[in-house]
Amino acid sequence: MVRRPQRGRSRGHPLSRSDTALRVHRAAARIVLAILTALYAWAVGWMTLRAAPYGSDIASGLNRLLEWFAERPSTAWITFDRVEFGANVAMFVPLGVIAVLWFGVRGWWLAPILGALASAAIETLQALLLDSRVADVRDVIANTLGAVIGMCLMLLLAFLLSPPHPRRQQEYRA
Repeated sequence: MVRRPQRGRSRGHPLSRSDTALRVHRAAARIVLAILTALYAWAVGWMTLRAAPYGSDIASGLNRLLEWFAERPSTAWITFDRVEFGANVAMFVPLGVIAVLWFGVRGWWLAPILGALASAAIETLQALLLDSRVADVRDVIANTLGAVIGMCLMLLLAFLLSPPHPRRQQEYRA
């Protein structure tokens, strides 16, 4: 009778030290990602579901800045609507990043869906609960665009950091 060779704990055993360390590392990374996701969700909720998005001091500073831009021909195109659109895009870029971190590169398609759903939920809550806020379809578009930009940045990063394909390496050498 021929026996299979015994594998020790150092090679291929499911509980080898490197596998355990990898599991611990992945669990710790998931915990950190969960904390960052919760902090991000809290920050977005705090920004979007308050009666006023910012205080009077920021409003007066923003108005002065926009007036300064309006006085110059080269920057007159910078209006409140464009600044607000850009801020909405920027606010949802981290959602695209977080979605790719949670679902992986193969789950990239979830980032725009999550961006649109989260934004639609925020706009619905604003319309139903906050008389001082105005729900706007342009916000949903801007937020979804932000999630797409974050997703694209993560896909680009994954592409740049991925090891070269073995077949392509051989083709380049030949």
